[in-house]
Amino acid sequence: MAFPSHRPRRLRMNETIRSMVRETRLSPEQFVYPLFVCAGTGVKKEISSMPGNFQWSIDLLVEEVRRVKSLGIGGIILFGIPEKKDDRASGAYDEHGIIQEAVRALKESVSGILVITDVCLCEYTTNGHCGLISGDEILNDRSVELLALTALSHARAGADIVAPSDMFDGRVGAIRSILDSNGFHNTPILSYAVKYASGYYGPFREAAESAPAFGDRRSHQMDPANALEALREVDLDIQEGADILMVKPAGPYLDVIRMLRDRYPQPLAAYQVSGEYSALMAAGNLGWLDLPRTMMESLIGIRRAGADIILTYFAKEAAEALG
Repeated sequence: MAFPSHRPRRLRMNETIRSMVRETRLSPEQFVYPLFVCAGTGVKKEISSMPGNFQWSIDLLVEEVRRVKSLGIGGIILFGIPEKKDDRASGAYDEHGIIQEAVRALKESVSGILVITDVCLCEYTTNGHCGLISGDEILNDRSVELLALTALSHARAGADIVAPSDMFDGRVGAIRSILDSNGFHNTPILSYAVKYASGYYGPFREAAESAPAFGDRRSHQMDPANALEALREVDLDIQEGADILMVKPAGPYLDVIRMLRDRYPQPLAAYQVSGEYSALMAAGNLGWLDLPRTMMESLIGIRRAGADIILTYFAKEAAEALG
């Protein structure tokens, strides 16, 4: 029997031809780099569970964002660490809060990179929860009112995009309403539309100093066993005015990313979260994995699943690798 005339290996024999027929491509402008901003000056405090990531004071944050922009990265997302916390998360919507001041500083000093702000209350509450507490219950509607005020304060400071990450019911609609009624019709909402109650967030709790003092977040974040529920969450957020949808975490939920990509035309983001980053870093540092190779493979997988935008702590390294 003659050997088959078609040999797939013909198109794999050298890098030039592999590149020509490559189906999925990464570019730095698809990346959003998460950054943690804190009070003080001259602060660059490494996050022990996330090597290579830091808490930055505003003065050094500006310098870091200049470096990020020089690599062609499309955007950053800011998480705030306030000096003081209280039960009403007042630092989240303070017009002179840490995020608001950071946004103003960046807008005065750096152009040509999108400044996205995380809209949540967990970094600002004394108990570390995403909303107001009454007894053992996290209050949905009262918390949404504060989230809307937070988003408005970010827009007033100059944020290009606001990104509510709480997963409370109705928060996208409330944010859209308050932005529109205050003249911010053109400020997009990047909704954490499908955010799972994941064990992969562990290192982030250290980075943002936002670990819950009691209980967990399973009353509002999605059950990792559920996929079809994501369709309902996305439908609601689209109806309420979300401009960009996001799945978080990315790696363990590639099937959900693909399912949403196949059903919705809206831009789709995915967040490669702290635990995904730290696991690869640890294995790479121990010599168990080729870190540069597995880093790029993980990002290609997220992109191949259908994400248009990738939030990743590997943004700088990946951008450098892509040249």
